[in-house]
Amino acid sequence: MKETPLSNCERRFLLRAIEEKKRLDGRQTYDYRNIKISFGTDYGCCIVELGKTRVLGQVSCELVSPKLNRATEGILFFNLELSQMAAPAFEPGRQSDLLVKLNRLLERCLRNSKCIDTESLCVVAGEKVWQIRVDLHLLNHDGNIIDAASIAAIVALCHFRRPDVSVQGDEVTLYTLEERDPVPLSIHHMPICVSFAFFQQGTYLLVDPNEREERVMDGLLVIAMNKHREICTIQSSGGIMLLKDQVLRCSKIAGVKVAEITELIQKALANDQKVRKEGGKFGFAESIANQRITAFRMEKAPIDTSDVEEKAEEIISEAEPPSEVVSKPVLWTPGTAQIGEGIENSWGDLEDSEKEAEDEGGSDEAIILDSIKMDTGEVSNIGSQDAPIVLSDSEEEEMIILEPDKNPKKIRTQTVSATQVKAPSKKPVKKRKKKRAAN
Repeated sequence: MKETPLSNCERRFLLRAIEEKKRLDGRQTYDYRNIKISFGTDYGCCIVELGKTRVLGQVSCELVSPKLNRATEGILFFNLELSQMAAPAFEPGRQSDLLVKLNRLLERCLRNSKCIDTESLCVVAGEKVWQIRVDLHLLNHDGNIIDAASIAAIVALCHFRRPDVSVQGDEVTLYTLEERDPVPLSIHHMPICVSFAFFQQGTYLLVDPNEREERVMDGLLVIAMNKHREICTIQSSGGIMLLKDQVLRCSKIAGVKVAEITELIQKALANDQKVRKEGGKFGFAESIANQRITAFRMEKAPIDTSDVEEKAEEIISEAEPPSEVVSKPVLWTPGTAQIGEGIENSWGDLEDSEKEAEDEGGSDEAIILDSIKMDTGEVSNIGSQDAPIVLSDSEEEEMIILEPDKNPKKIRTQTVSATQVKAPSKKPVKKRKKKRAAN
């Protein structure tokens, strides 16, 4: 997948902001983004976050045969991987020009600067040496990969511990971590890369460019330096011509930034070593902030429950007794009752459509009940006075059942339905309409 190009509006906006010495994330011209270093449970595993750029570093080792021309020196191997998880523009299984350039710059910064004593990695001259492999994985890309990768590589190497070995004659014994304490690597200095982005043919300068600033820059200058102000490597790309004064100014800025980053790395390593010695919790899971959902832990607050009963008695004694409320049934009509007085309707006010439907239903029921009363009056005159009357509550029809008297000839049932009652009320309306139409 190709990288999404910037529009002309975005490009002009970024360049205009740089001319006014403003940056999108609110930083000043020479400011670095926040650097966060977290360590894993194993030695030599770390994650470095430079703003939103994240790099995972992992160091491993094994005993191998040395090179023929360097029989007493160990082997250092660096590998940087750009996965699609970091940015969709990175293609898997293919070494892009950017990846080749970054790997070469890392080797020149860390291997050629002799920051690690390779002779201390020799076990048996000409036969067995330690091969140290540094794997760097880019987890998220937001610009300035080389600075984050160089910090992750040197932090992982400083944090790494190799197994201890002993040589007796031709026999080489490798001890586990439980048998003997692991041995740290011999590191002389810590080279760190600092990137400078130039805009409009070197007129404007920015430190630690992010991903959008890298798209509109004209050139890039990378200076690898240690805290002793010794330049380990320097590389310029982009095809711009830089003056001597510009390079000297960048080297002075790099010296200040490298000293700050080196102090941060040493503090992080000291804190991790202290936690491991005290037996505390360590690893990537412990570095997650407590406010996040993925923390899976809650702070426990101590609660004193010794005098709970006394406090409860005090609260009960000080509290006012509840008022005595006796509910009385209110009979509105025969056969109905209500418990309590002044109870509000919890269903809310009826809507207009529901009120109209209720009014129509009430008028229809009143007509039906009047007709039923008339019919029941006629039937009751025919039947006996002591005969019980049963009324059905069905919505479809209302039925009157009279118990049979001794004389079977006087048995009569009357069925009154809603349709039969409504039917006669509709006929005169139709006749009136026809008369009006005729007139």
